[in-house]
Amino acid sequence: MWKAFPARLAARTGRRVVAYSRRGYGRSAPRAEPYAHAYMQREGEAVVPAVLAELGIARAVLFGHSDGASIALVAAAEHPMLVEALVLEAPHVFVEDLSVRSIAAARAAWEETDLRARLGRYHDDVDGAFRGWNEIWLSPAFRDWNIEAYAARVRAPMLVIQGEADEYGTRAQVESIAVRAPRVRTCMLAGAGHSPHRDDEGAVLERVAAFLDAPNDAA
Repeated sequence: MWKAFPARLAARTGRRVVAYSRRGYGRSAPRAEPYAHAYMQREGEAVVPAVLAELGIARAVLFGHSDGASIALVAAAEHPMLVEALVLEAPHVFVEDLSVRSIAAARAAWEETDLRARLGRYHDDVDGAFRGWNEIWLSPAFRDWNIEAYAARVRAPMLVIQGEADEYGTRAQVESIAVRAPRVRTCMLAGAGHSPHRDDEGAVLERVAAFLDAPNDAA
C-alpha cells in the first residue's frame, strides 16, 4: 500500500504522480479472470499502455513496487516509446526459494491470524487480492516463471531499489536486471524489507529525486 507516499513523491520531485490499483486491488473492480502464469506480462503488455492512453499520458516515468515493478519492466520493454524512465522497487524477475517460503508463511498468517481483516481495510475484494496472488505464486507450475529476458530489451534509464532485508527476494533479482539492462543504477537499502518506501521513505525519496534529476547518468 502506497498510503501518503505518492503525494510526498510529487512534492519532492515536482512531478505529477498518478497512482492506480490494478484490477482486484484497492478500490478497483474485481479481476475478471483467475491469475494466469503470465499475469504480470499481460499487465505490462496490455494494461499499462491502456491506462496511460485513458489518462492522456504520452510518455511516463513508471514506478512500480513488487509485482508492479515487474509489470513496469515488461511495459518498458514492450512499449519503449511510452516510457521515459523506470523506478523498480523490490522487483522480481524469477522465482526464488525465499519468495516461495515467505508467500507460504503469508498463507499461514492469512489462515491463522487477523491478516484478512487488516488487508480488508485496503481492498474491496480482499479474498481475490490475497488468494489470487498467493495461489499462483505457490503453484508448482509457476516455479519456472521468468522475465529476465525483458530487462535486456529496456532502453530507458532505470533505478532499481531493494531492501537488504527483503523477505520476498534476494539481491540476485537486482543483479539479474543490472547485468542485462544497459542503463541501470542500483540501490540496496540496509535495514529495509520488501517495502523500502515504507521502511526508509526519506532515502527512497532522495534516491528517486536524484535519479529523475539526471536519469541519463545511469550506467
